[in-house]
Amino acid sequence: MKDFNYYAPTEVVFGENSEEQVARLIKKYGGTKVLIHYGGQSAMRSGLLPKIYGLLDEGGVAYVSLGGVVPNPRLSLAKEGIELCRKEGVDFILAVGGGSVIDSAKCIAYGACMNEDVWNLYLGKAEAPKTMLPVAAVLTIPAAGSEMSEASVITNEDGDVKLGYSNNRSRPKFAIMNPRRTFTLPPYQTAAGVTDMMMHTMERYFTKDDDMDLTTDLAEAVLRRMKTAVFDVLKNPNDYRQRAQIMWGGSIAHNGLTGCGVQDDWATHQLEHELSGMFDVTHGAGLAAIWPSWARYVMHENLSRFVRFAVNVMDIPNDFSDPKGTAVKGIEAMERFYHAIGMPINIKELIGRDITDAEIKEMTRKCSRNYTHTCGCLKELKAEDMEAIYQKARG
Repeated sequence: MKDFNYYAPTEVVFGENSEEQVARLIKKYGGTKVLIHYGGQSAMRSGLLPKIYGLLDEGGVAYVSLGGVVPNPRLSLAKEGIELCRKEGVDFILAVGGGSVIDSAKCIAYGACMNEDVWNLYLGKAEAPKTMLPVAAVLTIPAAGSEMSEASVITNEDGDVKLGYSNNRSRPKFAIMNPRRTFTLPPYQTAAGVTDMMMHTMERYFTKDDDMDLTTDLAEAVLRRMKTAVFDVLKNPNDYRQRAQIMWGGSIAHNGLTGCGVQDDWATHQLEHELSGMFDVTHGAGLAAIWPSWARYVMHENLSRFVRFAVNVMDIPNDFSDPKGTAVKGIEAMERFYHAIGMPINIKELIGRDITDAEIKEMTRKCSRNYTHTCGCLKELKAEDMEAIYQKARG
């Protein structure tokens, strides 16, 4: 197994009415003037934002606000937030929303303390920041796990380039999680969110490292529980018990716990970033469209791991005489699961048309950083491998 450091400093405040503690928590972590960052008008119509404003007023915490975050959050809005923080003397950022809002908040928190363009961080051209504004989250959309992770992903509209950056400094100081705030999520968004959190676990699960059995057991438990919970909440959106499983599952899937002692892969995520960068699709749905083709392309690198997934996660009987057949049946079962919850299993289903060869080549160019980078660890994917997977996934 791999040596590892496990670091998860976020204070989680979970349960009904947990947002009541927001002012106390901001003060606890040193905030005196807060940027409240959020997405669309749903946060206002739901009553959550007015409640947050009222709680901060009551608690004597000054604030300004910036809305407008969209899925695949945009660099231009983050830069607007950076300027607002500098102008208003903001010393704390509170993200109210899901992963896109939290990722945008992290970008703002970096940029507010930098003397250069924050995009250079994501390009790998800037030194790791020695400081940033503290970030916290009131989670409304469980999926990305950004409320406990060190990662953020931003889309630069200039060229539709979507890049991630990871730094432990960006792990939120606290995360408020009230499952009732997720009752009104549309079915598609619920399913895409569960797909994303399952993929966060699978990116760590599909590895060449087979020695950390407890980590593997934990990963399989998360995957099985999310499979069950998503069907229950699609049938009954107000199922608090299962909404709670999903909300906590999203955090567990991406706070590093299911990757202790193994080497992460992340190829599916990097391949998908180009899909959502080019076509502005929902991230979880894009992952579902790419994963089956990636899995078939790389499964020979650790066939026993795909057999274990088929048997322990997808409930496929183990045909000991045909491990490849068992592995393929596991992939096919995952495809059926995706369809059952309304997710696509190829690019044509995702974008509603045939993708062109030129578009595939452009995504390959971007994913490989102009043919200079590889991705993945189970199988290191070169540009020609990336293109082959996109071709397999076209539908």
